Amino acid sequence: MPVRALLRLAVVGLLLAGIGLGLARVRTDTTASSFLPGDDAAQVATSAAARSFGGDPVVVVAESATDGALLGPDELLKLVGLEGALAQLPDVSVVYGPGTVLNQIATQARNLLATISGRRDALQQLARERARAQGLNRAAAQRAAEAAVRRYDRRYGGLLVQGLPAGLPTLRNPGFAKAVVFDEDGTPRQQWRFVVPRRDAVAVIVRPREGLDQAATDRLVAAVSAAVDDAGLATDRVTVTGMPVVAAGLADVLKREMPVIGGVALALTTLCYLLLPWIPRSPRRVVPVLTTGLATAATLAVFGWLDHPVSLGVVAFLPILLGTGSDFPAYLVRGADRRTVVVAGLAAASGFATLLLSPLPLVRDLGIALAVGVVLTLALGLAVSRRYGAPTTDEAEPDRPASHRSLGRAPRLSLLGAGLALAAIGWAVLPGLDIEADPERLIAGAPGTAAIDHAEEVLGSSGEVQLLVRGDDVTSPETLAWMTQVQDVVVRRFGDRLHLIVSPPSLLGFLGSEPTSVQVEAGLAQVPDYLRASVIRDDRRQAVLSFGIELGDVAAQRALLADVLRDVPPPPDGVTLDLAGLPVVAGRSYALLSEHRYLHAGVGIVAAGLVLALGLRRRREALLAVGAAVLATGWGFLVAQLLGLPLTPLTLALGSLATATACEFTVLLGAARHRRVLVRSVLVAATAATSGYLALGASDLAVIRGFGLFLAATVGLSLLASYVVRLVLPSTATARPAPVQRATPAQPRVEVLV
Repeated sequence: MPVRALLRLAVVGLLLAGIGLGLARVRTDTTASSFLPGDDAAQVATSAAARSFGGDPVVVVAESATDGALLGPDELLKLVGLEGALAQLPDVSVVYGPGTVLNQIATQARNLLATISGRRDALQQLARERARAQGLNRAAAQRAAEAAVRRYDRRYGGLLVQGLPAGLPTLRNPGFAKAVVFDEDGTPRQQWRFVVPRRDAVAVIVRPREGLDQAATDRLVAAVSAAVDDAGLATDRVTVTGMPVVAAGLADVLKREMPVIGGVALALTTLCYLLLPWIPRSPRRVVPVLTTGLATAATLAVFGWLDHPVSLGVVAFLPILLGTGSDFPAYLVRGADRRTVVVAGLAAASGFATLLLSPLPLVRDLGIALAVGVVLTLALGLAVSRRYGAPTTDEAEPDRPASHRSLGRAPRLSLLGAGLALAAIGWAVLPGLDIEADPERLIAGAPGTAAIDHAEEVLGSSGEVQLLVRGDDVTSPETLAWMTQVQDVVVRRFGDRLHLIVSPPSLLGFLGSEPTSVQVEAGLAQVPDYLRASVIRDDRRQAVLSFGIELGDVAAQRALLADVLRDVPPPPDGVTLDLAGLPVVAGRSYALLSEHRYLHAGVGIVAAGLVLALGLRRRREALLAVGAAVLATGWGFLVAQLLGLPLTPLTLALGSLATATACEFTVLLGAARHRRVLVRSVLVAATAATSGYLALGASDLAVIRGFGLFLAATVGLSLLASYVVRLVLPSTATARPAPVQRATPAQPRVEVLV
């Protein structure tokens, strides 16, 4: 074998090995950070709260058929054991539940009893010693001691009887838990609702450390579920839920659907190139698919080697690249002008790259993957076409004379006017189109959504909003009084939508309305350490008021939270108040998307147009391609308006997605005016792209299925726009008829195709 061939084999082998190793390193990310902007003020506040008090929690909801059964002595001891086991798990910041809270309260109460008893004994002994020092006999000294403790008993005895109506503060005392947790009518007290939401249910809240990656999130969710199974609670139903659980479920979906959807897209695209009659039968028919498949694997390998996790958008990346990316090797193999194909491919890549302007990481990742994938596909297509790109006999045959005439001026102007009018309407209605802002709909089909709904029914909320307070000393009487006013305003005015979970005022409510600094210090000493740490940082420079909120329309929640900030009293000097939590960041993300709709929809068209203008030999071709992209995008928005389809973070980037196909079709149709086979290649490319996008219909996630249908429709609109542009605004070569010449065998007549 020649040395050059051996070198080629060695290089190919190394490349394949590198791709394989890179694919083995690919990791996923479906945590909340992949859906939310990372550098926004709301995200910064949320990260600060998570660092101090733990991230979005895993919530365990245990239910029993018997009211109060889970607060019986045996079950309480099991809950204490479960909460202790959960607190020992890696990556857990704090755990609080009824078992540990009651146990800490019982311990504090016993310590208080011991203190009171010790103080009583000390007073009795001191009175006895004073009497003896005054020369009184033993009996008189005893009477003096009894008189001293009698006054002490009158002062503290009533408080003890009132505070401990159920007897000794111990978990083994059945009356203790019920007396502490429930009102006289048997309903849980307000301050206990976050761990005892109903008489027949308890909740354990597990807050992870801030910034868990996908692997750590998956391990935590699995460990929590295992610990709950091992606890042996006598329950009728146990639900483990929360955003970490949803993230773990989405990761499972991603791992399961990547090969399935990728395989379906590959199969459908391959069938298009094998079965469609518009291209001649030849082994070269599958070269575009094989080339694109290799480029797709290489793109994922790049993510692996860079240790950059792929988000949920990778499910959409596979069919898009297989459907659209395979077009360019197909054109090269069919003998299209290399410069034209390369420029069209780079224009598509630039359009995809503008998705980096999205505030959402999953959309940015999709843009990166598509841009890199198209460039790699182009490079491989150029290399392969040098060997397999020779035209067949059928392709080399001259085209036949045109069998049609261009439209007249009036029909062309009418068609152009109608197309522009419809597109203008579509662009005009863009600001009024709904953006899907309900998290439950966006994650519909994901594992764990039913658990969220049930937890919301039991707990009254499924999300959490935090009011983050920062200052030099958030436990000062002035700041504590202000936080009490804030809590009262939120509960009184927004209590139907925001439910108090835990806060410094709720933990220190027993101090009264105007506690002094000494009383605050004493009160904090009586609150269990781990529960105090859940709302007040150890250095006392941060505190948090947590409120439960139902998952719902993000826009409505954003308006609600704006009303909260408007109505609460201003903080004292040196104190700041910020909103934190996933609903807050999601609302900000919705605002960023909604406020810059034209930017997200149009920047891809501009970027692709610049590439075409710089790369094509004739600038007019670039203008025609941009015109087709503008038409296709406007028509897409109009269709969404007519059908009442809300936009999603993915479909809002319609301009970037439509640009790739509209510009490609327009440029290649222009280049195909002297080659019938390229016209057929455009039709095959459109069919293959549509088939690849329809593979997304195999996803369990409604948002991915809808995105696939949207993309498939976009391909049809792009092809239609390209034909309209070519028909009503023909290029110079087709706009003016060529001079009449006598046909000779050496000079075949050229068919004009538009």
